[in-house]
Amino acid sequence: MTEPTLYPESGFRRLRMDISYDGTHFAGWAKQPDRRTVQECVEDAIATVSRITPETIVAGRTDAGVHATGQVIHVDIPESVSLDDLAYKLNRILDEDVRIHAISIAPEAFHARFSALRRYYRYKILDANEVLDPLSRIDVATWYRPLDVDVMNKTSALLLGEHDFAAFCKFREGGTTIRRLEKYEWKRNSHGYLEAEIVADAFCYSMVRNLVGAVVCVADGRFDPEWIVGVLNNKERVSDSLVFPARGLTLFQVDYPSNAELLERAKVTIARRNEENN
Repeated sequence: MTEPTLYPESGFRRLRMDISYDGTHFAGWAKQPDRRTVQECVEDAIATVSRITPETIVAGRTDAGVHATGQVIHVDIPESVSLDDLAYKLNRILDEDVRIHAISIAPEAFHARFSALRRYYRYKILDANEVLDPLSRIDVATWYRPLDVDVMNKTSALLLGEHDFAAFCKFREGGTTIRRLEKYEWKRNSHGYLEAEIVADAFCYSMVRNLVGAVVCVADGRFDPEWIVGVLNNKERVSDSLVFPARGLTLFQVDYPSNAELLERAKVTIARRNEENN
């Protein structure tokens, strides 16, 4: 496994970019052969402006169809590249379903992935077979049964803390499924949608959509809340039929420590990663 680079090479400077995208027509963030991905679109735009082949590092590698309003990336570009109107120039090149909102010179030892403290996701559901407005179809999932928000919160709270979430993650070779779930709360918003805020130090593949599906199984009356604890403890992968659609999921925030703590945070994260993969 390649060791992460915490500092740009000589003659380069590290930029932080805050971006958003509609994931509907993307096969996720990460580059894949013959698939349209956010990473490839962003890197192609940067390459056009900077005349180099860039490598972007992302805070959260979103899956196919998942959206982002608060995604963070970093990229190292030559110091000779002007930052004047850079976001404007990149947005002129990018398709309208990706937008760069801010570009700044990253503080020393900033790493978009390994410096991050936590990621925030939002999931939205319209339940009880209600009719979804066409303009909301992009980021709201639907469910045919009525869901009890109090039951959802009672069930979600049982998952908080550091656990092995293997039952709620798709297996990836060499990856750990131990995560610290810091917040998992539901509310019914002003539009009548059920809206979850889900916060963790990191998420594994399909974890959020699995967690949503499992809680819905309890909230619509199929299981008691304690069922979800048994699933968690048994560490047996839940059925794909419980995985909720990607379209309801949005990454909306990433937290980082103060500039003085960036290096230490990255070192801790990298050390944990190396330990888990040995």
